[in-house]
Amino acid sequence: MKINTAEFIISNSDVAKCPKDFLPEYAFIGRSNVGKSSLINMLTNQKKLAKTSGRPGKTQLINHFLINSNWFLVDLPGYGYAKVSKKTKSIFQEFITDYFETREQLVCAFVLIDIRHEAQTIDIEFMSYMGESEIPFCIVFTKADKISKVKIDSHVAAYKKKMFANNWAEMPHYFVTSATESTGKEELLSYIDEVNQEVFKNNSQF
Repeated sequence: MKINTAEFIISNSDVAKCPKDFLPEYAFIGRSNVGKSSLINMLTNQKKLAKTSGRPGKTQLINHFLINSNWFLVDLPGYGYAKVSKKTKSIFQEFITDYFETREQLVCAFVLIDIRHEAQTIDIEFMSYMGESEIPFCIVFTKADKISKVKIDSHVAAYKKKMFANNWAEMPHYFVTSATESTGKEELLSYIDEVNQEVFKNNSQF
């Protein structure tokens, strides 16, 4: 798939105010400072579609971008940012949870994980929530240009081991990416294209 058009549509904290269009949605979420905005800009061939910042926690709303006029890329706030107040964090958590549990247009979420670090409990817990809630998701490992191939393989293996230890039957589908080098771009967009084709073919709502 080639992204020809990417248009910002709306930002809000109320799921009821999300676009009414019944188009497939792909949500991107991860811990703050995981490189989410850079990845979105890389995928869409734009430098400033998603706002990047040196300050973690910049994304604080549900952001909808219309891609190629037939699907939505949804940029969600990061989770687990310690310097956000408990009150703010609980508000984030509430509308993120509302989005995942009520948004019928969501067909897949991409959980972003910084490949430089070993398996983090907060990421495992979040993915466990997704699994228990039966929300389809894939893992997107980011910043692959920062470490060696050997370390990448080691850290992916560590995630597999930790997930199996937490009663996962198998590792979710995953991608290894680098926004700097465009690693994984074709694979990720091809996956979205394949899912879209299945969705439009098999679901009369879309």
